[in-house]
Amino acid sequence: MELANYALTPEKSRGRLYPDFANFIRSPFQRDRDRLIHSSAFRRLDGKTQVFAYHEGKNYRTRLTHSIEVAQITRTLCKSLNLNEELGEAIALAHDLGHSPFGHAGERGLQNAMKKYGGFDHNIQSLKIMTKLESHYPEFEGLNLSWETIEGTVKHNGPIKKINNGYLKEYNKKFDLELKQFPNLEAQVAAIADDIAYLNHDIDDGCRAEMFSLEQLRELPFIDKIIHDFENKHCVLDQNLKIYAVTRNMIARMVFDALDNSKANLKRLKIRSHEDAPKQKIFTVDFSDQMKTEIAQLRVFLKEHFYTNTQVARMDMKSQRIVEELFALFTSDWKLLPEEVRSRLSPCSKDAEIADAVCTYIANMTDMNAVEEHRKLYDVHTRF
Repeated sequence: MELANYALTPEKSRGRLYPDFANFIRSPFQRDRDRLIHSSAFRRLDGKTQVFAYHEGKNYRTRLTHSIEVAQITRTLCKSLNLNEELGEAIALAHDLGHSPFGHAGERGLQNAMKKYGGFDHNIQSLKIMTKLESHYPEFEGLNLSWETIEGTVKHNGPIKKINNGYLKEYNKKFDLELKQFPNLEAQVAAIADDIAYLNHDIDDGCRAEMFSLEQLRELPFIDKIIHDFENKHCVLDQNLKIYAVTRNMIARMVFDALDNSKANLKRLKIRSHEDAPKQKIFTVDFSDQMKTEIAQLRVFLKEHFYTNTQVARMDMKSQRIVEELFALFTSDWKLLPEEVRSRLSPCSKDAEIADAVCTYIANMTDMNAVEEHRKLYDVHTRF
């Protein structure tokens, strides 16, 4: 497929921070994707919560299955916009690498714990993983990914106007990510694919968990129409088929809306090269105003019926507490940390260094790791 002039082709890449060998079989962005897939952090996503914790059922999404869904939608959108599928896929697979255990509850726990040390941001944690924590090569720290993949992952939610994080500040001095500009178009596609994926799989997961019913979903006019059309065409009572019909049609509607609106933006904003979109004051890849209204209504529904459901809220409370208690215990006595983490510290280590090491250790945990570590440390009946 011939890429558009505004796509990021391998020839336009700014390269890698450290000199690396050329590969004649795979493009630089394919190699980025492959390094990400083979990373430990990517495998750990299978044990990290999307909404439901690991023990609540294997039929619900995890960070790993979510990332795969985002990558699939990203490839579809990139192909239709004549953008670079390989770069878009790499960013989609990397975008959630830095998430802590227990989803947003775990992230809130680490944000509270790290407040006086600059806070916690899963995008910055993703940067740490890609550029430091994943150690696969003797020549350099991290995965040594291309500038475009790192830049797109760090900024996929938009420009970073104020740099509060020390690691981001230091890395940006070495490999300027142009943080105040919008990300490349492929990253913008991954960001909108993220919204499409999570909104629709949350409909699926929430409905199957019986936290809301299809009848309640029909309060939303655009979903009521999908179900009405399906019932008129198919004389079936199977609720699962109706759920699939809703998510399938909603994904399609969102994808086509994003395509139509983004194509119009590319023309209206006169995007002719890969350097034009980052300089804009808005996202070039975006939904229409009508779709944004529907998405806002859907988010309100999911917040009311799903994200604040008693079962979810109680697990969120316990999860956040586990993270905060682990952080407090380890920072008060870092000798309780595993040897591989302790070896990086010394009696002379400053509080900020200890906090950063503890934060990284907890952020890398899966849900099960965190629960078991908490049990070992707080339950006297549990053996070490």
